[in-house]
Amino acid sequence: MKRWIAFWNILLKDVRTYYLKPPNLSWGLIFPLAWTGMFFIKTGSGIESISTVLPGVVCVSILFGTTSMLAVTITFEKKTRSFERLLLAPIPLTLLMLAKTSGAIVFGTLNAFVPVLLAAWLADLGQIAWGSFALAAIMIAVASTFQGLFIAVAVSEVFEAQTFSNFFRFPMIFLCGLFLPIAKLPLLLQPVSYALPLTYGADALHGAVNGNHVLPMNLNYLVLGGFCAVLFTASLWNIKRKWIV
Repeated sequence: MKRWIAFWNILLKDVRTYYLKPPNLSWGLIFPLAWTGMFFIKTGSGIESISTVLPGVVCVSILFGTTSMLAVTITFEKKTRSFERLLLAPIPLTLLMLAKTSGAIVFGTLNAFVPVLLAAWLADLGQIAWGSFALAAIMIAVASTFQGLFIAVAVSEVFEAQTFSNFFRFPMIFLCGLFLPIAKLPLLLQPVSYALPLTYGADALHGAVNGNHVLPMNLNYLVLGGFCAVLFTASLWNIKRKWIV
């Protein structure tokens, strides 16, 4: 019981200290809103066009929201050495890191519905399979958060974390089938696409929104879960290697 109380307190502290600050709100909310408006205005208000771009915009909103949070929370606490003090807490490292990442997961999942609310003003979204959509959004948020954690524990400065995050984020936007089908990419780039977690999240969202998924939905969820496990395990290993003897 004491462990879960510690979990909850760490989560609340991060929300109060970091998540509601202007820089995080700008990257986590304003940027996705601007990105959403740009695509929806460009493509018009028809349900066909919106259902095509909505999965991609949702993925972008989740990706930038989650990774921006971790780039600040983990990296800043490492610089001030409060992260090292936190590691001394009498709770398992796995639970501690889940507490540090849960806020970003929740924030990223909520971010997924920012484009949905905007799209709902322009078109009827009754065709969306909401159960599959919510599951895909949560799994993308978890995978993106653990990717942000992996980057944050590997660098020393906030700007380094943001730089490395952009190194992965922007190529994924174009390689993961968010707005351009993977089949239309050059043959040399297609294997790279299937090595990225967002590819499977985007495909699952396409399946939930318009039924145009390439891979089986269960396979998308399974692979996303595998990426989550690998990224989280690699992050824990890096933390133990650097800070825990």
